[in-house]
Amino acid sequence: MEANTVRLLISCPDKKGIVAAVASFLYENGANIIESGQYTTSHKGGIFFMRIEFEPAGFLLDGKDFYQRFLPIAEKFSFTWRVSFSHKKKRMAVFVTKEEHCLQELLWRWKNGELSVDIPFVISNHDVLRNVVEQFNLEFRKFEVKKDNREKAERELLSFMEGKVDFIVLARYMQILTKGFVDKYRNNIINIHHSFLPAFAGAKPYKQAYERGVKIIGATAHYVTEELDKGSIIEQDVARVSHRDDVKKLKIKGKDIERTVLFKAVKWHMEDRIVVYKNRTIVFV
Repeated sequence: MEANTVRLLISCPDKKGIVAAVASFLYENGANIIESGQYTTSHKGGIFFMRIEFEPAGFLLDGKDFYQRFLPIAEKFSFTWRVSFSHKKKRMAVFVTKEEHCLQELLWRWKNGELSVDIPFVISNHDVLRNVVEQFNLEFRKFEVKKDNREKAERELLSFMEGKVDFIVLARYMQILTKGFVDKYRNNIINIHHSFLPAFAGAKPYKQAYERGVKIIGATAHYVTEELDKGSIIEQDVARVSHRDDVKKLKIKGKDIERTVLFKAVKWHMEDRIVVYKNRTIVFV
C-alpha cells in the first residue's frame, strides 16, 4: 500500500446508507479511497462490517482531528470503530521456545520489508534461539516461565513489556498463557497451532494425526484466549500426506504450512484487516 494511508474498520447494525455516508465523509474531507471491503451477516437485522483504506488530506493524519470529524457519523449509525495510520508502525513482540522455523520466517520477512512493524525484542523461556535473534540485531530476552512459577514470571514479563508492545506473536511458544496475561492483550496475541483446528488440539498434534491415519495435515493461526487452541481462527492451510509419512515426515511437511499461515495472519493483523466477531474473524483480503 501507499505510504501514509489511513485504515478505518467499522462494525454496526446493518441498515441503508452506511457506505454512502462514509464515502461522502471521506470525499468531502479530501480523502481518496484506495481499497474498500464490506460484509454483512444478514441484510435484514444483521451486523455490517467494513474496512476502508484511504489516502487522507493532511489534517486527517491527525488522529484527534479525525475522531472529532467522524464522530457524528459514528454516533448516527452506532458504529463500533477504530482507525489506524500506516506511518505509525505497530510494535510486535515475538515469543519462542526452541523451534526456529516460524521465527526465521517472520524475521526474514521483516528484514525483507514484507512486515512493516517494529520488533522491540524477542522473548523466550530458553536460550536456544538467542544467536538466531541476535543475527538480526534484535534484543533477545529470556524469562524462565515454568508451570510452578507461571503467574510470577508473567507479571515480570508484563512489567517489562509495558508501553513497548502493541501485539504478540507466539511463534511456536510452547507455554500456556494465563487469563490475566491474555486479558492484557485481548485479540492481540496470535498463535500458530500445528494442526487444522479443531482437529488435534493440544499437545503433539502430528503424533495424533499419524495415529489417526489422516490424509491431510494442516496448521492454524488464531487469536489466543484462556481456552487452549479455542481462539478465533484467522487463517488455515493444509497439505496432503500418505501412509508412507511417519511422524517425522509429517512434522517436516507441516513446518512449511506453519510458516506461511503464521506470516499471513501476522501481516493481516498488522494491516488492520481483521475484525473479531463472536468466535469468528472477518478478514478483508
